[in-house]
Amino acid sequence: MIASLKGKLETLGADAAVVDVGGVGFLVYMPTSTLSKLGAAGSEVRLHTHFHLREDNAALYGFASADELGLFQMLLGVSGLGPRLALAMLSAMDVNQLATAIATANTALLTSVSGIGKKMANRLVLELKDKVATGWLTVPAAEMAAESEEVLAALTSLGYSAAEATRAVASLPPTAAGESLEEKVKLALGFFGGK
Repeated sequence: MIASLKGKLETLGADAAVVDVGGVGFLVYMPTSTLSKLGAAGSEVRLHTHFHLREDNAALYGFASADELGLFQMLLGVSGLGPRLALAMLSAMDVNQLATAIATANTALLTSVSGIGKKMANRLVLELKDKVATGWLTVPAAEMAAESEEVLAALTSLGYSAAEATRAVASLPPTAAGESLEEKVKLALGFFGGK
């Protein structure tokens, strides 16, 4: 219904912004990654949007990229997962991290998102693993899982907890796929240095 918005940023909140389009202010809910890219009030913004209509509520969700929007819409297809929880997931991780976590069945990383329990994490993996692996990832999920296990083992042997190591591995850029184990561990350690 409303595929995109282009207008001036009126106000910026913790989880939403008001975008003025031709004198009409649209309240748009967004992940923190998109909110951080909007700039100051008065700046020109363009958002990819999803209009979500239920019998008791109508809401507009906005994203900086078509990939974020696509993954958001894919998440909405999971039974029991609503737009607020999908938004929380995209706020906690970027598109590549989230797609990788789902494709490699990394439920530890998925459950680190507030509101996602073990049952929901397993449902996400069950319902989306194949879709995400074919549509979002350039490296096969099985290969990625094996590479991730090696880096996780190296980080835990250095004294990091499994949760910390999982977050660091999820932060690895897609370009790290061809790197040696040593290089991947160095990149993952950079995650802890950037905190």
